[in-house]
Amino acid sequence: MPTQQTITVDLDERSYPIIIGRGLLGGGFDLGAHIVGSDCLIVSNETVAPLYLEALKANLHGRSIETIDLPDGEAWKTLETVQTIIDKLADTGSNRDTTVIALGGGVVGDIAGFAAACYMRGVAFIQIPTTLLAQVDSSVGGKTGVNHAQGKNLIGAFHQPRVVLIDTDTLATLPDRELHAGLAEVIKYGAIADQAFFAWLEQNMSALLDRQPDALACAVQRSCEIKAAVVADDEREAGRRVILNFGHTFGHAIEHCQGYGEWLHGEAVATGMVMAAELGDLDSTEVARLRALIAAAGLPTAPPAVGAKRLLKAMELDKKVQQKQLRLVLLRTLGDACVTGDYDQPRLLRALEAAD
Repeated sequence: MPTQQTITVDLDERSYPIIIGRGLLGGGFDLGAHIVGSDCLIVSNETVAPLYLEALKANLHGRSIETIDLPDGEAWKTLETVQTIIDKLADTGSNRDTTVIALGGGVVGDIAGFAAACYMRGVAFIQIPTTLLAQVDSSVGGKTGVNHAQGKNLIGAFHQPRVVLIDTDTLATLPDRELHAGLAEVIKYGAIADQAFFAWLEQNMSALLDRQPDALACAVQRSCEIKAAVVADDEREAGRRVILNFGHTFGHAIEHCQGYGEWLHGEAVATGMVMAAELGDLDSTEVARLRALIAAAGLPTAPPAVGAKRLLKAMELDKKVQQKQLRLVLLRTLGDACVTGDYDQPRLLRALEAAD
């Protein structure tokens, strides 16, 4: 595979590239070409900053750089944390030609992007994801936001980045649990849109778990290609983009009921995909393939004991609810997803009973 790949998210005047390669943070890519002014605020966290902040700063020579390091974890994905970023922007006299750069995983990207969307009604934003989950999913597509006590990601905005810079070398420092969690989103893309990719994952899961660079690069590239195509077709989730939430209605409810951070997002989504698969049109062999691939990735396939009624109540606050009807992303077959409110209610309740 070539050392650098570019995928374009085609959104007319809001189009932007996803750059995938190795050694990009250390100067292998001219990030400055995507920065509008001379002022930058790098938002990172206490885990990622010691590893990669200096390399990023060296790639921003000639610019005025401020930094803010957030606490690490989903529990900090709150309006209060967004406020600290906005306070930093205001205290340093940042104006509309400031660029906010997110260096970290999905939580950092979501928080920094939302702050960028809010400050002065929107300033430039760049995503530099350092976890597998962020590289293949949350950094692409412009979804930003924070959690609320009543549900996950209830507060947010669409705010597209100017560029997504994916240095796959950052995966070398990723803890095993985080790597496994990211693989849940990779599996999702095969399940909803590409049966051949799903089969490739079945054949190459060991290589991915061993962090073989070529395998990881292929997985990241194909995942980003699928997401870029879906986002270009439906930027604001009015239609087809909803399929990207396969497993997420169950997964978000699990995260909410357990308390954010008990299970990683990818762990909850993995279980949610298994639960959703049992409600769709898959035959028993296909359900078994999905369950086996998720298990092979080191991910859970059954929900924690949070209670079926609590789980259902949390699901009813899902953003896909319309006219009080809960819609779910289900599979017609592996590689073909749909969004529907027409599902077997007793089967849903039986699936939720696994959480009792």
